Amino acid sequence: MFRNKFFFFTLLLTFAGHWLPAQDYRWQQRVEYVMDVTLDVKTHKMTGTQKLTYYNNSKDTLRKVYYHLYFNAFQPGSMMDVRSRNISDPDGRVKDRIFKLKDDEIGYQHIQSLKQDGKDTQYKVNGTVLEVTLPKALLPGAKTVFDMKFESQVPLQVRRSGRNNREGVAYSMTQWYPKLAEYDFQGWHAYQYVAREFHGVWGDFDVKITLDPTFVIAGTGKLKNADKVGYGYEEPGTTVKRPAGDLTWNFVAKNVIDFAWAADPDYLHDRAQVPNGPELHFFYQKNDKILDNWKKMEGFAIRHFEHMNKTFGKYPYDSYSIIQGGDGGMEYPMCTLILGEGSLGGLVGVMLHEAAHSWYQGVLASNESLYPWMDEGFTDFSSQESEAVLLNTSLAEAHAGSYNAYFSLIKKGLQEPISQHSDHYNTNTAYSTASYAMGTVFLHQLKYIIGEENFYKGMRLYFNTWKFRHPEPNDFIRVMEKVSGLQLKWYMSYWVNTTKKIDYSIKTVLENGGTFVTLERMGEFPMPVDLVVTFKDGSKQLYYIPLNETMGGKPDEKVIPRKDLEVWPWVNPTYTLKIDRPAAEIASLEIDPSQRLADVDRKNNTADLSNGLKAYSNIIR
Repeated sequence: MFRNKFFFFTLLLTFAGHWLPAQDYRWQQRVEYVMDVTLDVKTHKMTGTQKLTYYNNSKDTLRKVYYHLYFNAFQPGSMMDVRSRNISDPDGRVKDRIFKLKDDEIGYQHIQSLKQDGKDTQYKVNGTVLEVTLPKALLPGAKTVFDMKFESQVPLQVRRSGRNNREGVAYSMTQWYPKLAEYDFQGWHAYQYVAREFHGVWGDFDVKITLDPTFVIAGTGKLKNADKVGYGYEEPGTTVKRPAGDLTWNFVAKNVIDFAWAADPDYLHDRAQVPNGPELHFFYQKNDKILDNWKKMEGFAIRHFEHMNKTFGKYPYDSYSIIQGGDGGMEYPMCTLILGEGSLGGLVGVMLHEAAHSWYQGVLASNESLYPWMDEGFTDFSSQESEAVLLNTSLAEAHAGSYNAYFSLIKKGLQEPISQHSDHYNTNTAYSTASYAMGTVFLHQLKYIIGEENFYKGMRLYFNTWKFRHPEPNDFIRVMEKVSGLQLKWYMSYWVNTTKKIDYSIKTVLENGGTFVTLERMGEFPMPVDLVVTFKDGSKQLYYIPLNETMGGKPDEKVIPRKDLEVWPWVNPTYTLKIDRPAAEIASLEIDPSQRLADVDRKNNTADLSNGLKAYSNIIR
């Protein structure tokens, strides 16, 4: 009998995979790029070949693939151009500049040939997207090789990519090659390049770039032929033997989602080692306006990487480059392009932000187009905290700008749910506030809900659990639930999918054998409440009111003595608590003095009883 049961159980397990739904839907596609390109610095035209090995790790048979052709956005009449000329608050760097580009200033990517495993494909170009019909369907678990020849013209620098930026950097080569779109459990992410944010397939890059030998190149990955190139890449004591004529640079990057580079004949190249971290490379022009600030910024960069490694998870690559270029600051795997002129504070601030992207865009790589708040917001949050540590300022002060931006957006009446694609906001103001400020507030407020110790433990666990896996919003909140032991989906749902506001007030304070305080939830967004009572003798007491949705409470943060109260059901508009001391002994009451709660009206969060109970009145009532 035992043997028969065992046989049946074994048989069930054997066949389960054939009829039960697949449990692991989070497969990752993979790419291997081998590219060889030549850039003519006189015509700004580039020719190249691309061999792309594509691994279909999905459960699906693919009959089409899609590439991004980002340079095509920089042409009059493109979607990026039209959007910029019609949105109410256009990006000042774009406006109508694309519309005014001349034929020798536009960008384009022309596909000259594209074969799959040696057979010609059928393809058509739709703006910045190349749609390819495969001569041979790509089966689940199979791989295929695409061989492409292409020609590009580097556009005049308008947004992110291009030549001759406003500080005189020759080439900012980002979004510069035909890039295979990501395919995952949601399907193809072949978005038109309208304004912002990117997504990519994990893979390896082997890139050869040939151009005028007077130019210095910086970018993603490590230089494989440093001994033949020099320019500060070679190891100390190495004799560099450059060949005659144009110089070929060979960069290799493993397990990244993109490849970017920049080139200029005036680049200086500094190197610095982060203790127990990557080697940092700095590329900047010989320019008296930036030399002093750039040198000072390098020290901040080293300390920044140390703080990020310790606080949020260890950076997994062995190098990172900070490069002067672009049109502000933009993140890419293993490097960033930033403007170099301006104040030291501005330079350090943009460096901190762009380098912090290495954790959230470069390693976790959530879909920036769908969830920009998971990238920009988490990056802003971590870089603001790092800056606070480096400059010895408070975290409340560090995040104040994000809170104020959120409150300002509400006052302007421009708030939209942050659950939409980044290109589809009605205004750039709504997008930027939702992605940067609201993403930051989401985290700092989560710290209020689950406690600081749980929060930072959760941030590190999230990074280590989901690196190289394109995490989704639910993946993040599940980690935080596991660490804290609390239910948190209600919080993410309110913050991400709605525009509901948090607004609590102290409604009444009455005395009757003790002091009775009634709080009111005036906004639609329920939250747990910290109420701090300050007594006239200088002592303080925190009354912690958990929300029933959390199914528990945060640990005592041990800042001041705490008393835990019964839960506040979210359906109840008011909550009354008793303080076992007479009102005459109370100086003041305040909801959330830490100001981590994004309460849209803090004027009704306090009650001043210093002049007696009769002097108190709720100014809203």
